[in-house]
Amino acid sequence: MIRTSRRTLLLAPGLAAPALLAAPGAHAQAKWQMATPYPDGNFHTRNIREFVGELEQATGGRVSVTVHSNAALLPMPQIKRGVQTGQVQLGEILLTAYSNEDPFFDADAVPFLVPDFNGARRMAELQRPFIEQRFARQGVSLLYTVAWPSAGFYTQVPITSLDVFKGSRFRTFSPMTNRFAALIQASPVLVQQAELAQAFATGICNAMVTSAQTGVDTSAWDYAKVFTPSSFSMTKNAVLVSRRALEGLAAADREALLAAAKKAEDRGWGYAREAQASSEQRLAEKGLTIGTLSPDVMAGLQQISATMVEEWIQRAGEDGRKLVNALKAG
Repeated sequence: MIRTSRRTLLLAPGLAAPALLAAPGAHAQAKWQMATPYPDGNFHTRNIREFVGELEQATGGRVSVTVHSNAALLPMPQIKRGVQTGQVQLGEILLTAYSNEDPFFDADAVPFLVPDFNGARRMAELQRPFIEQRFARQGVSLLYTVAWPSAGFYTQVPITSLDVFKGSRFRTFSPMTNRFAALIQASPVLVQQAELAQAFATGICNAMVTSAQTGVDTSAWDYAKVFTPSSFSMTKNAVLVSRRALEGLAAADREALLAAAKKAEDRGWGYAREAQASSEQRLAEKGLTIGTLSPDVMAGLQQISATMVEEWIQRAGEDGRKLVNALKAG
């Protein structure tokens, strides 16, 4: 709920939340809700809590945020809509999970389009203006993005060839991973992160591609035997704010929010790099075999990547071609 003075009410009649008249000279106070689908132990959530703490400190408590982690308030597929409608003022989403709305949200999920963190950060910088343009039409603003560590494969046996995946029940979380499953002749099964352990335990799925961090978050050692790093993709989370809520803040508080977001973005990318190494080490310590991909397997994956890049460009149109060309130009 946003509490504000009569003067602010007159200046911002479009505020979505109810407003109360404050005593003369009192500061407006915004009490916001934030939904994120990831658990408190995840580095994205840790970064969010630091972001929120810095925002509250910078605004002297005029902006306070209650963080609802681990999909406790909204499941991830509903978070963006929740921000758009004002159900929550802030939300964190996995961009690629919303690619049915716009294929541009799927750019960082195209397999093997970027090789490492430097490439992923460049992708984020190139992608940002296109995402901001699309969000602007939906009543939300992009605060920051942070990548996940690069995705690898979770399987029950080593990946000696792509035939390992034929007929497997392959967990997916986006249209892009659905398409990849089809190209490796697996059966795609949509499963949200919070349901992974149960899905594997009950045989709903038996293989997937995702980050080592997700494996740690979901205790993958209980349901998989091999993790094979692959630099498959480096998808990003996006932190969004309701534009109406943002515009309802005093100018100084709005500036504090944007400054805290910039700091969170830089810090979050650092956390992602740390998580890459620490999470793979954790998987090994808990008993997963850390596999490798042979040149033949990589060649097959690169062929699939080339197909998916071209398919994505066809869906994304001229903006997609511009993005891919800019990436290739270095």
